[in-house]
Amino acid sequence: MITLALSKGRIFEETLPLLAAAGIQVLEDPDSSRKLILPTNQDAVRVVLVRATDVPTYVEYGGADLGVVGRDVLIEHGGAGLYQPLDLRIATCRMSVAVRDDFDYENAVRQGSRIRVATKYTGIARQHFADKGVHVDLIKLYGSMELAPLTGLADAIVDLVSTGSTLKANRLVEVERIMDISSRLVVNQAALKLKRDALKPLIDAIASAVPSSDVAVTA
Repeated sequence: MITLALSKGRIFEETLPLLAAAGIQVLEDPDSSRKLILPTNQDAVRVVLVRATDVPTYVEYGGADLGVVGRDVLIEHGGAGLYQPLDLRIATCRMSVAVRDDFDYENAVRQGSRIRVATKYTGIARQHFADKGVHVDLIKLYGSMELAPLTGLADAIVDLVSTGSTLKANRLVEVERIMDISSRLVVNQAALKLKRDALKPLIDAIASAVPSSDVAVTA
C-alpha cells in the first residue's frame, strides 16, 4: 500500500491532474466526504487528508510514504528525513512583507533598527530580517494576519501573497518579496528504499506531467 498525504484546498485540486498522469484518480470528494482516508482507483494507493503543516511530519515519520507540501511549510519544518525529488510548480504564490499604506517601511528597517512583525512563518521572517541587519520582535499568529498592522499589534506582516487583493482591501501594501513559493513532492526516505519498485514509477509519471523541463530540486 502506498499512502499519499495531501491537504484540502488548492494543493489537493492542483495535484489531481498530476496524479491522473500516473493513472490515479481519487474516488471521493474531500469537500463532501467526512472520511480522512480516501480510496483511489488503484487498490494499492490511498490518500490521507491532513493539515498542510502536518504533511512533512506524516511523511517523515512514516504515516505516509509521500506527500505534497508548500515550500513555505517545508522551510519552517526543516525538511529533516525527507527526500524532495520534485518541484511540482503548483499552488504558486510568494512570501512577502506587507505594511499599512501609510507606514514608512524604508525608514523603519534601516540597519540596526527594531520592528514588530506578525507572522506564522517565524523561521522565514527571522532569517529575512537577520540578513538585513534588522532586529525583529516576532508575534506568532495563525490567521487574519492583515489585522495586525491595522490594530497596532505589529508594524509589518510576513505572509503568503497570491493576487494581493486581500492586502489592497485592507489598505496594506507589499513592500518586499522574500521568496517565490510552490509545492514540492516529498518522500519518506525509508519508503523510497523499501517500496522503490512501486514509488519510482509513480514519481516518474508525476514528473512527466509537471509543466517544466527543470523539475528536480535538491533541497
